[in-house]
Amino acid sequence: MKKILMVLLLGSIFYGAYSQKTLRAGIIAFYNLENLFDTINTEGVLDEEFTPDGPNEWTGKRYMDKIERMAGVISRIGEDERIPGGPAILGVSEIENRSVLEDLVAHPYLQNAEYRIVHYDSPDLRGVDVALLYQPRYFTLESSASLELPLFDEDGERIYTRDQLLVSGKFIDEDIHFIVNHWPSRRGGERASSSRRNAAAALSRSIVDSLTAIDSKAKIVVMGDFNDDPVNSSMKDILKAKDHIDNLADGEMFNCMYSLYKKGVGSLAYRDNWNLFDQIVVSKGLLEDNYSTLSYYAARVFNKDFLMQQDGRYKGYPFRTYVGATHQGGFSDHFPVYIVVVKEME
Repeated sequence: MKKILMVLLLGSIFYGAYSQKTLRAGIIAFYNLENLFDTINTEGVLDEEFTPDGPNEWTGKRYMDKIERMAGVISRIGEDERIPGGPAILGVSEIENRSVLEDLVAHPYLQNAEYRIVHYDSPDLRGVDVALLYQPRYFTLESSASLELPLFDEDGERIYTRDQLLVSGKFIDEDIHFIVNHWPSRRGGERASSSRRNAAAALSRSIVDSLTAIDSKAKIVVMGDFNDDPVNSSMKDILKAKDHIDNLADGEMFNCMYSLYKKGVGSLAYRDNWNLFDQIVVSKGLLEDNYSTLSYYAARVFNKDFLMQQDGRYKGYPFRTYVGATHQGGFSDHFPVYIVVVKEME
């Protein structure tokens, strides 16, 4: 993809010596908020650990501290690009319900963004869902749907997991679709659990195929915590998220995080190994290099020092809210990830 010298300011890009044209920039991000639960014991949901009397002693004060920390992080995503105000679009996972999102977007750190919420309750037994937040100055919502992922164990018993969220509308005046994911975990081992993530990948792939059947140049962003790395079969073979932009075959997509993974950059750490489970994948419709239409420009992991454990055995790891049942008062066990998209303006 062609690169040009740019100076970013107030959501727009100016490169006067090279052209008299202006590019408008926006941030599309994803963040696993690590168990953003309220303090209420909800009937039929396995959320007892996140109550004042539960093992995590999840009090109102701890909850509001978590809200403030999450809001502070979100407000700073994109600051390195000098695009203020937080992401235009933010996919999130590990949130219990709409009310926690309402508390989040109402925090003073985020009030100016005026975030709107797209959320559906999914059948996950712990009650955790995915959602999408958007700034209405960038994005106009046209439709949304929650798409069920039916999974069954070897005995034919239902495995209840997160739905996938499809949100469609106009982003900087162009049609676009977002698919927000939180694929099944690696509990029980990577290999033993891989079929569940493969099934999730097949569902995402079918959504993409349905959209491109209507418009072969559809702009599609698939984002989420995939619980797999860019090199795993679920991502590169089933979702068809590739490591290159040029000469993509029909149906193939570009994994914006692939090159970061090859450099050893991760979004979470486990047993002294880094993984990049949090990824953003885009369709060919977002890969124009002349920016006359909304186009991908760059990808980042937002891994600032303040988000890291500062000492001890886990120095450099994401500074998380809990380790086991011990409250750390951190942020999340994942770093946020984001991409920059740009469009030439008249």
